[in-house]
Amino acid sequence: MLHQIISAGFGGQGVLLLGQLIAYAGLKEEKNVSWLPSYGPEMRGGTANCCVVVSDEEVGSPVVTEADVVVVMNRPSFEKYENNVVPGGKLFVNSSLIDLRSNRTDIEVYYVPANHIADELGNGRVANMVMLGAVLKKTHIVSPKTAIECLAASFGERKAHLIPINEQALEKGAEVVR
Repeated sequence: MLHQIISAGFGGQGVLLLGQLIAYAGLKEEKNVSWLPSYGPEMRGGTANCCVVVSDEEVGSPVVTEADVVVVMNRPSFEKYENNVVPGGKLFVNSSLIDLRSNRTDIEVYYVPANHIADELGNGRVANMVMLGAVLKKTHIVSPKTAIECLAASFGERKAHLIPINEQALEKGAEVVR
């Protein structure tokens, strides 16, 4: 099993964390992984993306140009990465911020109102976790339980109080694409 993923959006939307959690969870589930972040000099507000590879085999390159999963959190990322999805792959679109529809008929497209759901939960910063919930539901790359365990480990005790809302966000994202 090989999954090649691109996660992209504005800096501050949590696209790097989304990819990092998939990579950490993959490691915890004893898979081979790579995570390659890329962001503009502005960081917050600039563009950010990452490439993630999760595989049962050794990972040859951390660079992903043809992805079976692409997550786009903003319109510029949609325009840039929609065509990087391989035929038969999956495109996850944050429909709260992206008013475009894909014209591709050779891929599965999921429109997830991630920001809207995050706001309903009371914390707009969990939009990335809503999207991660949708991705994990449709791809089974790693288990949501492992992803939350990795998030809790990275948050530590100081941010442990944020785990429940992140768990809710994962669940809501999964519900949207059922």
